[in-house]
Amino acid sequence: MAITKTDFINYTRCPRYVALLNIKKDKLKSEITYEEYKKEETKEKIKEILSSMFDDASYTIDNTIKENKQTEALMPYYKEVEVQSARLVDKYFGGSSIFSLETKEQKCYKYDNGKILYLCYVDVYNENKNKENIIEVKATTINKYEHLESGYPKKDKYSIFKFDKNTNCYYLKDELPNYDISKEMPIENYNEQKNKLFDRYSSVGGYVFDLAVQRYFLEGEYKNNNKSSKDIKYYLAVLNNKYVFDGTYDSGKPVYNIDKYGNELINFIDLTSITKYYLSIIDDIRKKLEHDIDILNASPVNLGRYCQRNKIRECPFFKTICASFIPEENSSLNYLNNASGFKIKDGTRIKGLDLINAGYINMLDIPDSFITNKKHMIQRYCLSSNKEYIDKEKIIAGLNELKYPIYHLDFETLPCPVPRFKGEHPYIQSVFEFSLHVEKKPGVCDKDKDNYVFLAKSFDKDEREELIKDLLKYVKPDGTLFAQNVAFEKGRIKELAEMFPKYKDDLMSIYNCGFDLLWLVNTNSKLYESLGFDKERSALPNFYDKSLSGSYSIKKTLPVFSDLSYKNLEVHNGTDAIVAYANYNNMTKKELEKTYENLKVYCKQDTWAMVVILDALRNISK
Repeated sequence: MAITKTDFINYTRCPRYVALLNIKKDKLKSEITYEEYKKEETKEKIKEILSSMFDDASYTIDNTIKENKQTEALMPYYKEVEVQSARLVDKYFGGSSIFSLETKEQKCYKYDNGKILYLCYVDVYNENKNKENIIEVKATTINKYEHLESGYPKKDKYSIFKFDKNTNCYYLKDELPNYDISKEMPIENYNEQKNKLFDRYSSVGGYVFDLAVQRYFLEGEYKNNNKSSKDIKYYLAVLNNKYVFDGTYDSGKPVYNIDKYGNELINFIDLTSITKYYLSIIDDIRKKLEHDIDILNASPVNLGRYCQRNKIRECPFFKTICASFIPEENSSLNYLNNASGFKIKDGTRIKGLDLINAGYINMLDIPDSFITNKKHMIQRYCLSSNKEYIDKEKIIAGLNELKYPIYHLDFETLPCPVPRFKGEHPYIQSVFEFSLHVEKKPGVCDKDKDNYVFLAKSFDKDEREELIKDLLKYVKPDGTLFAQNVAFEKGRIKELAEMFPKYKDDLMSIYNCGFDLLWLVNTNSKLYESLGFDKERSALPNFYDKSLSGSYSIKKTLPVFSDLSYKNLEVHNGTDAIVAYANYNNMTKKELEKTYENLKVYCKQDTWAMVVILDALRNISK
């Protein structure tokens, strides 16, 4: 069957990919069925939403089991982004548009080069007089593009893009007439930021590459058909993270008017010149792909960025074939805070998958001469000696900072692509559940009697105010707000305070009482320096066990300190919780009742886990 745009992007990751798929060349000139294309497209759109909803490292889900539920929960939001994009194309571009939520009714381009048929569909095709506009809709936000920025030392930073409110569009500044970039930043700095748009594996460059491939297919069809090329512009349509929903509904559905700050929900980015520059690059990539299909050589190649390890778009062959030999625990990739890698003899650094390519597979494979960081020395000691590392003095000092009662708090949130309730913006962490365990004195906390859970009963009803009231009923500013990654809980409290000003004083009073479990298990340099420890010791972890394998996530620490586990729960992680909540409306009454209880049990486990770990820290530091 034909190679679609998504296929092209995947097939050109590395020379091995098409061989592992065992692509049959003789089938690559045939049409793809709509059902096949739709299935592929849906998977890609879900990945796109997930990459914006979650930090790659925090995303965990069993795709083989949960894929259908995930799609059911999240696809309506992608469709809404497409609908709103099409609406604003009509508003700002004029003319006539071809748009449909059914892909088979969208504008399709087919490029047959005599060897392979390439095809793509256009999200929104717009024609106005003698101009064509190709708009690719992405459920990401403008924020990452605005933050391609630089400036002069000790001066303000400026984006490489400029926004035109009249067209609702962002333009590269070097394409604007008479724009003096040198007043804002050195030209070389501007070009350095602009070049990130050509990195297909970066958070900004991936979408640009997608649009450029689409342009390549389109121009290939035009050339084949000797079709006269009009003035064609190429745009991304992305969510505006600054947009604030005003709470207007029509028949129960949000109406996304311009907000009070003049923001539209969707912004456009003009990438016409960037995609034009990309064409020759993509032509070379296409030739390389066709060569790889001819020879189908599945021989191993070096691992690299194209594997997209630990990302939502990780290559499907990475863990199963290409990197199957890398141990899940205590590999060379599991050293703490090691993004910059290790310094070697010649003064250069080796990091990430280059360590694997060089034969350093296990944590202990790293030569002693590479290990200069004391955190890494601690990890090696624990692994080689099978002993724990404990800094009792630091743990005790941290424990002494806790004020009772301790309010062990955990929020469950839905970072929805489009805002659902008044005051929300795209991808805001909208709170729908909390669990609270109140520990009155050290070790005095009952798993059931001292637990309070709030969980929204409806997906469509705004229950945030009820949640706030319940939270303030049980959490007072007389103790410690305690959480794993307390900055997240504090962030949600602050957002709720801003959206519900009548509760602001009370919410901010508990906001200021935050303490993080990680400050006790791992460390907080600033805290421990303020408690009299020297800078070096303050930076070192308070506790380490080889079972942590370089991670202090609660799923890792809990088994070390207790026999508790998430394995037997119906909801295993935060992603599962989101999918369960977002599927409320797709459930029968019986299914909803069961899911409701499962969500309560999961969130309760999170806060009880903190109680258990805190108590274990008291015991090991005696």
